[in-house]
Amino acid sequence: MEIDNVKGFRDIENAEKRNLIKQIIEDTFRQYNFIPVETPIIENEEFVQGNNQNDEAISDIFKLKDKGGRSLALRYEFTFQLKRLSNNKKLPFRRYQIGEVFRDEPIAGSRWRQFTQCDADVVGSTIKDEAEILKIAFDILSQLKIKFTINFNNRKLLNEILDDLKIKEKAGAIREIDKLDKLSKREVLENLKKIKAEKILSVFKKPEKYFKKYSAYYEINELKKACTLLNIKIKFVPFLARGLSYYNGSIFEIKSDLKETITAGGSYLVNGIQSTGISFGLDRLELLSSITPEFKKVLVISLNQDKKSIELAEKIRALKIPCQIFYGKPGKALDYANSYNIPWVIFVGDEEVKKKKFKLKNMNSGKEKLISEKDLEKELRKFN
Repeated sequence: MEIDNVKGFRDIENAEKRNLIKQIIEDTFRQYNFIPVETPIIENEEFVQGNNQNDEAISDIFKLKDKGGRSLALRYEFTFQLKRLSNNKKLPFRRYQIGEVFRDEPIAGSRWRQFTQCDADVVGSTIKDEAEILKIAFDILSQLKIKFTINFNNRKLLNEILDDLKIKEKAGAIREIDKLDKLSKREVLENLKKIKAEKILSVFKKPEKYFKKYSAYYEINELKKACTLLNIKIKFVPFLARGLSYYNGSIFEIKSDLKETITAGGSYLVNGIQSTGISFGLDRLELLSSITPEFKKVLVISLNQDKKSIELAEKIRALKIPCQIFYGKPGKALDYANSYNIPWVIFVGDEEVKKKKFKLKNMNSGKEKLISEKDLEKELRKFN
C-alpha cells in the first residue's frame, strides 16, 4: 500500500505556528468588523467556473463526479461563493473566511495543490474600503514581522492604455503582462508579439506622471490619498495586472522575500455590485514570519500519585494552561516533555504529597524549585 503523500499535498505535523498566524489574521479581521463564514469545499463545476473559464486558475480546478454523474469541482478560491452568500444582504456586506482551497497546477517552490487562504471582502465597496483592506494587510504583516511592499494598479488604467495603443487582444495581453514577475522580460515580449501587443512594454517604463493623462489615473490618485490618511505606503506599478479576469478596478499584490506573491486582491463585481477583497496565503506567511509561539504547557508526572496528579492537572487547566499527565518513570517523562516542547513539568510523588510541596522544573533552563500548591498557582499564572 502506498502511504506517501500525493504530489502537491503534505502533512503539517506541528501546526502551532500556523495556528498563531491564523489567529492574528482572524483577530485583525474581527477588529475591522468582518463576520466569519464557512462554505463547502465542493461545488457544481459550472458554478466554480463562472464566467471566467479562460482564466488560468479555472483551468487548474480539480474536477469530480459524484455517484449521480453530476459534474463537481473543488473550490479554487472563495470569491465566487460570494455570489450566493451576499444575496439579499444589507450593504456593505463584510465577510471573512479561512480555509482550504485546491488547484491542480504544477508544483514549484512554495506552491502547493492544497493551501490555506485567509480572505476578507467587502460587497458594496468604495475606494475608501480598498484603502482599508490594504490597512488590514499592513496591520497583519506588521504583527507577523514580515518585511513587505504593497504594489497596486488599476484594471481600468490598463484597459485605457491597451485601447490607446489599439491592442485588440486585451484579455490575452493582460494574461501575459501578469507573467512579468514569473517569466523573463524576453519571454513575455515574445508572447506579446504573438498577439501584436509588444509595444505596451515600452509604456511601462514611463514615469508615473505620464499616466496622469488617462482618466483612470483619478482612481490611482484617490487610493493613494485614502492610504495616506490611514498612514500606509503603497507603490504604483503600472504593469501589475493580476491574472483573474473578473477584476475591474484597483488591483494589488504584496511582495516580500519570496518570489511568489504573499498577499493579493482587488476590486470586482459580485452580482453587479462593486466589491473589493484581499487574500492571504497562510502557507507562504508561515515561511516568512519570524514570530514563534510561546509554549505555555505543563506536564504533570505522576509517581504513583494519580489522584493528586489529576487534581493538580484540573486546577492547571482551569487557569487555561494546557496540561497533561504522564504516568510512568521520570526519565521517560522528561524525554517526552522535550520531544513535544513542553517547557514545564511538575513531579507528584509520595514525598511531594507528604510535604505539600511539588518540584517544578523549567525544561528550557533546567532550573528546579520546590513550591507549595498555592505558590504553584501564582507561578503558573505568570506565563498564562
